[in-house]
Amino acid sequence: MAAQVREFRLPDLGEGLTGAEIVRWMVEVGDVVAVDQPVVEVETAKAMVEVPCPYGGTVTERFGDEGTEVPVGAPLLTVADGDLGGDGGHGSGVRAGARVGVGAGSRAGAGEGAEDGAGGAGGRDEGSGNVLVGYGTARAPARRRRVRTEPVPVGGPPDRVNGRAADAERAEGPVPVISPLVRRLARQNGLDLRELSGSGPDGLILRADVEYALRAAAARGRTAVARGEPDVRAAQAPVRQETAPADGHRVPLKGVRGAVADKLTRSRREIPDATVWVDADATELTRARAAMNAAGEPKISLLALLARICTAALARFPELNATVDTQAREIVRLDRVHLGFAAQTDRGLVVPVVRDAHTRDAESLTAELARLTEAARAGTLAPADVTGSTFTLNNYGVYGVDGSTPILNHPEAAMLGVGRIAAKPWVHEGELAVRQVVQLSLTFDHRVCDGGTAGGFLRYVADCVEQPAVLLRTL
Repeated sequence: MAAQVREFRLPDLGEGLTGAEIVRWMVEVGDVVAVDQPVVEVETAKAMVEVPCPYGGTVTERFGDEGTEVPVGAPLLTVADGDLGGDGGHGSGVRAGARVGVGAGSRAGAGEGAEDGAGGAGGRDEGSGNVLVGYGTARAPARRRRVRTEPVPVGGPPDRVNGRAADAERAEGPVPVISPLVRRLARQNGLDLRELSGSGPDGLILRADVEYALRAAAARGRTAVARGEPDVRAAQAPVRQETAPADGHRVPLKGVRGAVADKLTRSRREIPDATVWVDADATELTRARAAMNAAGEPKISLLALLARICTAALARFPELNATVDTQAREIVRLDRVHLGFAAQTDRGLVVPVVRDAHTRDAESLTAELARLTEAARAGTLAPADVTGSTFTLNNYGVYGVDGSTPILNHPEAAMLGVGRIAAKPWVHEGELAVRQVVQLSLTFDHRVCDGGTAGGFLRYVADCVEQPAVLLRTL
């Protein structure tokens, strides 16, 4: 029987992600894979993810080296399930005559590929049951990822292309680009997209292609000036070089770093935040923790105690466990506390989320914080582990600093910051003494509450830090 070759494309991994970077191939060409066996590890803007292939058979080709950026819908590998003249197709789980390949631009496992993997017409009727963010061997409604291919102006920025000239240019046909942002970037810099060769699937022009062309044009302009020749391109449509210096090392804003940049930019642009802070005597809190850990029970972390204080404070000031629906012009107060906490990793800053933190005691919080921190450092957090937080606890004291005014984790309404606990002179019971002092700060969305509410929340947190018995009295 002739081999049936299927093309597996990068599926939509959820959360609006448009692509991923190949970190590690888990199969080689010639390997036999089972249905829903993980074949590649990718890094998205959210987390590291092992992607399972919905087809079984022999791997005949891989697309992309490790470190390559792959857009959603681009081919990852091909799998043959028929007779390859040997043992190929063993363990395939795909019947002969099944539909071959996945439609161009479709999301694997959602649409044509999903029918093959869920017992649809002509497809196999088995699967491992593995599902990744709604994709796997289960049937899903057909969806397609659209690539806009509108005609782009040629010859310069919008103010130089208008009227009948623009109509004539549109008649030359569309140029496929990955997003309108790429088209705008080229237009603003006077770059003709028809002169580029796209590195994406089917010649799709990516942002990296446009940026590379702009850097090359800038370099040619500098060389021409050095030779005493006129910079023709600069005279026609100068490339804005204030954001592209000639020297230095470029670090792409992608993956976790890119996601952080986008989220912080959006937060600063959309949220009118304010910050209040207070110094607190944490001596009694550290003593209480030492006494708890001396009892021989599972150790309690200081971060877990602060998390428990946060959930108690949010129960008293629910205005801060909220978000703003800008379209409906409504404040949405949330019933459950999903506590995010900032964790620094080799891949950048991530914010793992403790689900239903308000239902956990200090011991449970300690265990969950430790689990998520280890997963963050290992790069094995699932997308669900880094989404959906309603309030963030930021312990920047681990970096040896006293205070900070952080940017809110959009779309949350508040973030509690904790500085280092350090021995400082402090007036205690009317006398000067050396005490363990910490600075606490609360950054909040001024749309959800005024300073009185924010101050009341922070004062309650400080009281619990200074006198842990306050927490016991209010539970």
